[in-house]
Amino acid sequence: MTPTPTIAGELISLLERIAAQARLPRVRALHLPRPECLDSRRGEFCAVELDDGTLGLAFVLLGDTWARLAGGEGTAGLRGADALDLARRYAGDDVVGRTLGMAAINALSRCVFDRAGYVPPTSADSIGELDPGPADHVGMVGLFGPLLGRCTGAGARVTVVELRADLAGDHDGYRVTLDAAELARCNKVLCTSSVLLNGTADRMLAHCAAAERVAMIGPGAGCLPDPLFARGVTLFGGSWITDAAAVVDALRAGESWSDHARKVAIRRNEYPGLPRLARTMLDLDLERPRD
Repeated sequence: MTPTPTIAGELISLLERIAAQARLPRVRALHLPRPECLDSRRGEFCAVELDDGTLGLAFVLLGDTWARLAGGEGTAGLRGADALDLARRYAGDDVVGRTLGMAAINALSRCVFDRAGYVPPTSADSIGELDPGPADHVGMVGLFGPLLGRCTGAGARVTVVELRADLAGDHDGYRVTLDAAELARCNKVLCTSSVLLNGTADRMLAHCAAAERVAMIGPGAGCLPDPLFARGVTLFGGSWITDAAAVVDALRAGESWSDHARKVAIRRNEYPGLPRLARTMLDLDLERPRD
């Protein structure tokens, strides 16, 4: 039986196809948040830096990921490594490898976007442009505390899918469940990009086929969106770094890097698609001088 394609496998395959025709940068460094910042928004993400200065972010607080990376696990030989080889680790089961792989995939995706001259538009709002109202049943994958009120305040019914059993039950204006199948009853879904890292993205999106809008958002939403759009996502929103060097400096100093990025929204009906971007990128790459 042919294995069911996964998001991880498709992302890696797309980058392999690009790498077969164009030289991609190698890894320059891994940047981790400082330990004193781990209890704040300044300490949530690491960054893989490529040798062209491109950065890719990944959430670093899943389990003991930060501690293991800070201790050197999985980081030997990263400097000068093939970024695509690092990206392939995203398809593994180990959380450290998946984190590094996700960051590499995000960095290589940004490299593709930059070479193709693609710049996504700025996000219109913080809730994935779902425009909730009294007639809507909004599903949330992950409890977005600050955004929850935006949905319940608009009169929408809200069902939150969580992994934490202690959060399950009925609450004031919303319900929390551990059963992802309940997403099938929602006409709009807001999904954290953390599902791309914790291995639940394929399962969660499989339950959203009936939704008219599915927004996946978060600073870690930096990969090529093609496999997500094919699975029903209608908006993919992340942080577009505008000054990579300043982000690196901020991570090293334990400061906020939010002023060096802007929130963007890649909408499925506007996105040109990787085939078109790749044609543009490869045309440009033929003009790029070779060493």
